[in-house]
Amino acid sequence: MFILADVLRPEPLNPVAFTIFGQEVRWYAIFILLGVVAAALIGYYGFGVRLGANSDIVYEGLTFGLISGVVGARLYYVIFSPSSVSTFWDIFNPRGGGLAIHGAIYATIIFVIIYCKVRKLNLLIIAEIVVPVFLLAQAFGRWGNFFNQEAFGGIVNGYTTGPLTDAQLIAQRETLHRLLVPNFVINQMYVTDFRGLDIQPIAGYYYPTFYFESIANFLGFLVMMVPRRFTRKLYLGDGLPIYLTWYGITRFFIEGMRTDPLMLGNLRIARLTSVVFVIAGIAIFVLRRVFKYKLIPSYDIFYGEQSASIWLEGHPPVPKEKKKQAENQDDSEQSNQQSDN
Repeated sequence: MFILADVLRPEPLNPVAFTIFGQEVRWYAIFILLGVVAAALIGYYGFGVRLGANSDIVYEGLTFGLISGVVGARLYYVIFSPSSVSTFWDIFNPRGGGLAIHGAIYATIIFVIIYCKVRKLNLLIIAEIVVPVFLLAQAFGRWGNFFNQEAFGGIVNGYTTGPLTDAQLIAQRETLHRLLVPNFVINQMYVTDFRGLDIQPIAGYYYPTFYFESIANFLGFLVMMVPRRFTRKLYLGDGLPIYLTWYGITRFFIEGMRTDPLMLGNLRIARLTSVVFVIAGIAIFVLRRVFKYKLIPSYDIFYGEQSASIWLEGHPPVPKEKKKQAENQDDSEQSNQQSDN
């Protein structure tokens, strides 16, 4: 039983991890970067090296991909929540939050398509590497919401009037424990202020929707990664429709619990987008099998004996140093032949 006031009404964690040269570094940004690093390491060392990826492609793609994702996420959020910025420069300051994952998804898809076209990369193989680890990065990123005390659901047990008594707070904590929410997460879910919203909440415990989504994202990552290791019925390119369907369903239900949704009139933007994701995901998954479009088993490419590369035929381009060495070697061989003659 929880009887102490400071246990029942814990203070929120500091969203700032540390300060360097007068600039705050927030946990939000750290967890986004952790997600990106984890995704990059798994994608590169798990599959990329075997398929001919080099460090230049990883660093370049990761850098510009991260930039495009953050820009897309921020612009999407600002478009549907213009009241969240008070000055023009606030648009470019997402350190404390204010990123919408759907914007990052759209921007990343566009970036990957363009990047593969420019660098002559096999889009199907690249997508099959990127999509699962992107969902893993999302699972990490949601923990930034934990430190910012945002992206949570309604009040536990549905209380409508406050202040809540000790007995009611105890009941809320017990409800969250039954949902297998860890104690450290429960403590952070004691909310007294809806930052960024013009309403004052009842001080109490709220459902940690960010936590539920993080778990669902991690499970989705496993759903995409594990089965293709044991079956030839999953094909290159299936990762995207599986992602759209899985994340669409997850976000549709999570969004119904959120207290801070992006709105378009009376519509929750994320729910509308989630419905589109699910329909598109199922349609792509089914139609490519009906029309037998490029049904190349992922198992053969990633785990089988079939030779494959992330590069299109005739690539990768020869690095300048190696190209120069090859030219010098050719010149030397020609000189030797002339000498022999």
